[in-house]
Amino acid sequence: MTPKHLLFLSVFLIGLSSFAQTVRGIVLDAKTQAPIETATVYFDNTTLGTITDEHGKFSIAYSNAIQSPLVISFLGYKTQLITDYRRKKSIEVFLIENPEDLGEVYISTDDEMSRRQKLKLFRRELLGTSDFGKSCTILNEDDIIIRYNKKERLLTAYSKAPLQIENKALQYLVSYDVTAFKLRLYNFSFNPFKTKSVGFYGTTFYKNLTIFNKKKAYKNRAKAYQGSRLQFMRALYANKLEERGYEIFSRKTKIYPQNYFNYFYLESKNNSDIKRLFIRQQLNVLYKRWEQSSIELLVPSIFIDYFGNYTNVDKVRFTGAMGEQRVGELLPFDYGL
Repeated sequence: MTPKHLLFLSVFLIGLSSFAQTVRGIVLDAKTQAPIETATVYFDNTTLGTITDEHGKFSIAYSNAIQSPLVISFLGYKTQLITDYRRKKSIEVFLIENPEDLGEVYISTDDEMSRRQKLKLFRRELLGTSDFGKSCTILNEDDIIIRYNKKERLLTAYSKAPLQIENKALQYLVSYDVTAFKLRLYNFSFNPFKTKSVGFYGTTFYKNLTIFNKKKAYKNRAKAYQGSRLQFMRALYANKLEERGYEIFSRKTKIYPQNYFNYFYLESKNNSDIKRLFIRQQLNVLYKRWEQSSIELLVPSIFIDYFGNYTNVDKVRFTGAMGEQRVGELLPFDYGL
């Protein structure tokens, strides 16, 4: 069984407007109605975010490229995702306390795996083993709650607070709020730590490092973009797969552009900039003649836009090179826009 990686991001697409917009709002304690200062507010998987002021208020300008949910989080409270912000002039957000985040008592049991071993596996599968992944450091590992079920050979984890990941190669400080993480290991005596499958999801916010190396960042980000899921989905939308280095195969038979319709096709949605993508079967993808991947839809269709955002992310299965990409190699949705 090939290791599979699903990074679940809820993306809600709508027709694009022709002007920049601003979302404004206030964040309050649901019980006391008191404003919450320094709550974090950001668009998921982007570089656009802010914190609330002393009155609990916030304001963020965003472009047409942003189709992600608005995330509101504060330590000790349950994170909220807002998807209908475009339809409102102002948003009131009431955060509910989550005392488990602050006071959980975890009793360790003898599962024959130390916390150090668990964290090593967690880092490997969350960040990746490429040069980009290896350049990453999690700055607050004490906030990771991690368990291992010996019988099921299942490692699970989540974070009490968003993980602060310093990515030196891509020059990002990534805030990754791990909602769930599941790693299943093979039952091999000769290699007890071999991954059978892995899946995790959460929300992500990117910032440039405080000491920012522009030359290094631009070079490595451009390299990470090449062959990424983001580049592939943008090329697919624009019908420029071959121009951007992609070849499509049905099993071992190459599919040429004039025959694409027999295997996958796009149709416009209500004269908007959103397109509906149908993929009839699993397709193999070759990038630059050497990097192999495959893509398969677990639903009849998805919606995709010009910027590479797409719906039902957990129902789009990538394997191979694109399926192996981890947090340490990923770029925000607004990269290059």
